[in-house]
Amino acid sequence: MPLQEHHQIVSVDDHLVEHPRVWQDRVPAKYRDQAPLIKEIDGKHLWHYDGKVFPTIGLNAVAGKDPREWGLDPVRYEDMIPGCYDPAARVKDMDLDGVQAALCFPSFPGFGGSTFFRAKDKDLAYLCVQAWNDFYIDEWCATAPDRFIPMAILPTWDIGLTVKEAERVAAKGARTISFPDSPVPLGLPSFHSDHWDPLWQVCSDTGMPVSLHFGSGSFMPGFSFAAMKPVAGEMAPVDAPFVVPTVLFSSNLMWSTVDLLFSGALQRFPNLQFSLAEGGIGWIPYILERSDFVWDRHRWYQPIDRDTRPSDLFREHFWGCFIDDEHGVANRYAIGVDRLTIEIDYPHSDSNWPNSRKRAAEVLADVPDDETEMIVETNARRMLNFPRAS
Repeated sequence: MPLQEHHQIVSVDDHLVEHPRVWQDRVPAKYRDQAPLIKEIDGKHLWHYDGKVFPTIGLNAVAGKDPREWGLDPVRYEDMIPGCYDPAARVKDMDLDGVQAALCFPSFPGFGGSTFFRAKDKDLAYLCVQAWNDFYIDEWCATAPDRFIPMAILPTWDIGLTVKEAERVAAKGARTISFPDSPVPLGLPSFHSDHWDPLWQVCSDTGMPVSLHFGSGSFMPGFSFAAMKPVAGEMAPVDAPFVVPTVLFSSNLMWSTVDLLFSGALQRFPNLQFSLAEGGIGWIPYILERSDFVWDRHRWYQPIDRDTRPSDLFREHFWGCFIDDEHGVANRYAIGVDRLTIEIDYPHSDSNWPNSRKRAAEVLADVPDDETEMIVETNARRMLNFPRAS
């Protein structure tokens, strides 16, 4: 069995469920009444912010539950195990799972901060972004600095504030930023624009990779779900079950990858790095083959790089991330073993907790020891500049 005791697992995608005091303790007093707050209504714990009500979705905190008990309904904090929202308890759950370090994405703010992007009061939204970053870096990660990897979200509605916050969190020790997997569904300029160049410059200069978590741009994949339109402030229901976009979530990152490969940004910023968080890896060999095939035939009449194959760009700028992907692991050489990282996804529904280490050993059973070490640990440490504690 290749997963040996000396192999430390570093997860590049876990999640946390925020406690209300994240904002109540950190925004100026005059904003406390408008800041995100949990209220109990009809026995449910619901977020209130910006004149809207946001549930704590059940699938965001199912660790320790039988899948037959899962659901999309809102939950109470008592319905979750403490590791969902308590960093000290999370460390104990990581020990139980055989995981040494974890990068944790936000829940209420949206993976890429979309909740604050949509808020009407942008002054408060900016303070809320900063409050989450300060909480995560100064409190959550500080609980166990060798176990939690610092990251940050950004006020993407304003490029000037985005750059300012990226510089601030980099100085505080952030190892990555969480950015929308595509800014276009949010009404922002695409990856093909030079709008984001000042941010890419900061990320290149500071060595912070850009984590693109599927769904962080608020696009729900699948023809049925893609056709949804807001009705009275809510998304209109469709007749397709939620399992459809759940199966297709990783397809978001296929689109994002191809956008970036042909955007020109990778040529302008040769040190820029992207992590495809919770995207799986089994699709990557096909996308690279297809991209090269199309590039070879169509590059002569379009304003794209005519000299560098997309697959070469991928292996210089992207990191594949997977939870449980036997097909991807079997085809790892077509991706690049030095570009693969593992995820645990605690406490979400794709997680294998508390058997993540056992399952990883099964998925990697035929992988040589040196490659296993790269996939479960050293690639992530290199990508995130997060070395082992001395």
